Amino acid sequence: MTHIINTALLGLIEQAGTAVATLIEGLERDELLRSRLTRVEVLRQLKTLADSVGQLEPAARSEMPELDWDGWDALRPRFSGLIGESLDEALWFACASLVPATLLWLRVYQQSQPALFRMTA
Repeated sequence: MTHIINTALLGLIEQAGTAVATLIEGLERDELLRSRLTRVEVLRQLKTLADSVGQLEPAARSEMPELDWDGWDALRPRFSGLIGESLDEALWFACASLVPATLLWLRVYQQSQPALFRMTA
């Protein structure tokens, strides 16, 4: 059962990351931070992604060591913090660095270790 849960969490991570990448495509930092609707949705997706990372089993994380699990763990509480510079920095860092790297490595692992992404017990 744990494998199925991890697979579902990896799916949520990928979906949320893809949503963020789509939402911010072509946006500069200031444009994202000024856009209330886009910013709110990006933050919602980042929270989903970070919360899913937080629930992923350590064994599943160890199968994909190149992913920045610690980076997501560090940002998770900042996504729920007060609005301000700290949240702005976390939001942009996730969008500009963590999301693209996470999506890239997930694709690599889907190719090299497809069993991690299959919904079988």
